[in-house]
Amino acid sequence: MNTRPVVLRERARRDIDEAIEHYLAEAGPAVALAFINALENTHRRIGERPEIGSPRYAHELGIPGLRFRSVERFPYLVLYVEGEAEVDIWRILHGARDIPAWMREPT
Repeated sequence: MNTRPVVLRERARRDIDEAIEHYLAEAGPAVALAFINALENTHRRIGERPEIGSPRYAHELGIPGLRFRSVERFPYLVLYVEGEAEVDIWRILHGARDIPAWMREPT
């Protein structure tokens, strides 16, 4: 298996920071740490098999190759595009949000 590096865009990093801040404030450090671990596992799986993500939003947003994968045990989606040498993580968004609207927001 040829694992590709996973690269986070700046906006994805801010999404992660916001989610961690939310969990720290609302649920405590143990839940925030569990979220970080689940997110790291999701990134690893995406790097191993990027084709496994759903292309659901690619057509609606007009972004060829856009896929997403859910973060296990958390209501977040990792949205990414598979490149030849790496996987480009665009956003990490709560699944209850209007994903197309949030993806269109300026970075």
